[in-house]
Amino acid sequence: MTSYNLLIGILGMLLILIAFILDEFYKRWNQNTIQYNALNIIGSALLVYYALTFRAWPFVVLNVVWLATAGYKLLQIEHRKK
Repeated sequence: MTSYNLLIGILGMLLILIAFILDEFYKRWNQNTIQYNALNIIGSALLVYYALTFRAWPFVVLNVVWLATAGYKLLQIEHRKK
């Protein structure tokens, strides 16, 4: 493992945790906002890459589902705006 991979994993984890914490404490950040879902999409994509470097299949699956769910939710939000 390189330090580059570790930094990607840490960044992904931080983005998802930031989204979670903001959702818990700020009403303007919630599961129905573009910002919340964007952080989850980027964070989970980075964690998919990180998990793939270790062939950690349970975590690949977890983060692919997380990514797909946030992506679907983001599409729903965008569709409602139209």
